[in-house]
Amino acid sequence: MRDLFPSLKRLGLGAALGVLFGVFGFGQPAQAAWPWELNFWLSGPRYDGRVAECGRVLGTISNQFREKESKFWNSALQITGYGQIHETAFRPWQSDNIPRRYCSADVLLNDGTLHTVHYSIIEDGGFAGFGQGVEWCVTGLDRNWAYNPRCKAARP
Repeated sequence: MRDLFPSLKRLGLGAALGVLFGVFGFGQPAQAAWPWELNFWLSGPRYDGRVAECGRVLGTISNQFREKESKFWNSALQITGYGQIHETAFRPWQSDNIPRRYCSADVLLNDGTLHTVHYSIIEDGGFAGFGQGVEWCVTGLDRNWAYNPRCKAARP
């Protein structure tokens, strides 16, 4: 049978010798960090747990929903009203995780339908870690399935 890859055999021996030379020729033993290298500017984030109340981010959700529907789904849907706004959890996991407040509300759309929105407000979750961020999902309108099924991934 004809040899389809004759150059690979030659490369294989050279590559193996190169790896062997690299491991034994340039390998250095690992050394511990010096005392001034330990935790130098590595203090980590300091979370205070100051997260906005559920009702303070509804304008952001409305704007982002309108933008998403018009840009990506060619839809004229908009949120026209909110009701039954309530907190579902605050910092539901360990205290050293990023503080989040989970909320839910009923939303009325401009087509007259009623849906539920689940959202979380995240400390230092804004653009580049500045300000508070909001992640949200309108049940029944998660068209790219980012939080499916039924926005379950947007809840605690």
